[in-house]
Amino acid sequence: MLIGQHKRAIDAKGRMILPRDYREEFEGGLVITKGLDKCLVIYPISEWEKLDGKIKEMPEGNFDSRGFKRQLFSNASKLIPDGQGRVLLPTHLRDEARLEKEAMVIGLSDKVEIWNPDSWLEYDKQTRERYEEAASEIGV
Repeated sequence: MLIGQHKRAIDAKGRMILPRDYREEFEGGLVITKGLDKCLVIYPISEWEKLDGKIKEMPEGNFDSRGFKRQLFSNASKLIPDGQGRVLLPTHLRDEARLEKEAMVIGLSDKVEIWNPDSWLEYDKQTRERYEEAASEIGV
């Protein structure tokens, strides 16, 4: 299970070390792509395959379906962490999420998001204020 939040350095080559407790989930590889809210998202291969199956069921005749599919897949890269748990964050994705020297890595059970630290703090502040209301609305 991918949970918690971790601050990580990004080296001059654009590499980031995955948190130690996430590495087992990504041993077989991972897919990184553009996420929502100006972050990146990393899926273990097994979760990416599930998502791929859902997307294949989306109607091709729908403009939003085509656009989402194109954005998701055209920005995706398949990666395998090296022996130290490092992954190279593609330049176009680092630019998309405004990642420079540091990143916040956020576990979301079946996937991981990578945020610009300042963007994460702002987003966390906004959603923290609505946490109880959101829980009530979704029936948790």
